[in-house]
Amino acid sequence: MYEFILSAFGDEINADINTQMDVLEKHGVKYIELRNINGVNISDWKPKEFAEIIKLMESRGFGVSSLGSPIGKIGIEDAFEGHLDKFKNTLELAAVAKTKYIRMFSFYLDQTKCAQYRDAVLERWNAFVDAAKGYNVTLLHENEHGIYGESAENCLDLITALNTDKVKAVFDPANFTMDGHDTIKAFELLRDYSVYFHIKDAKIAEHRVVPSGEGDGNLKYLIDSLKARGYKGFLSLEPHLATGDISVGGAELFAIAANALKKLI
Repeated sequence: MYEFILSAFGDEINADINTQMDVLEKHGVKYIELRNINGVNISDWKPKEFAEIIKLMESRGFGVSSLGSPIGKIGIEDAFEGHLDKFKNTLELAAVAKTKYIRMFSFYLDQTKCAQYRDAVLERWNAFVDAAKGYNVTLLHENEHGIYGESAENCLDLITALNTDKVKAVFDPANFTMDGHDTIKAFELLRDYSVYFHIKDAKIAEHRVVPSGEGDGNLKYLIDSLKARGYKGFLSLEPHLATGDISVGGAELFAIAANALKKLI
């Protein structure tokens, strides 16, 4: 029997954490994938101040599904030491949040040179894995445009090459769709490693994100497949129905995204 636990990127509703919770509560969503809180990126918080945010969330019955960090969203040739320090701070924040998941990426690079930079990507990810020893966390690699793991094949290569239970996949169907990849093929390739799912859809011809089930991302196939396999875990709404760096769409656009997912389920 499957068990879908709904979560969401609350910063797409509003920058204010209380407003995020107000809206999510109306939709029966009690988990947040924290990415930006009160306008500050999750990885830039200090543990002591962050603990107050977690206390506030817990007082309202909310939990943290994952930290939606920007770790790995730099160029493969950019300086790494400071970025690794940011990751180490994020590990501390995950412990404060009592979440076992940190969303991450595999560095921007020229897509025609993935083979050339493979060793460098693995070296940096091995540094992440080493830093995470002693923490009860799973590092979730997300497929994303322009990084080593843009394609499902490279996502699989990264995860299998690292060969550790510390690294799994977060599957984002819209990101695959926007880059012209077949989401059914991608899902079948990554299904044994995907332990967390971002929920958004996209239309290829218009190159834009749309509510779940209205695009070319095969969201119905994904949901039905997760039901069939008895998936028990998070479906994290990332609406992206507004424009802008964080795509803050407010309560109305979030409602459209949430209702579309519930209809699919």
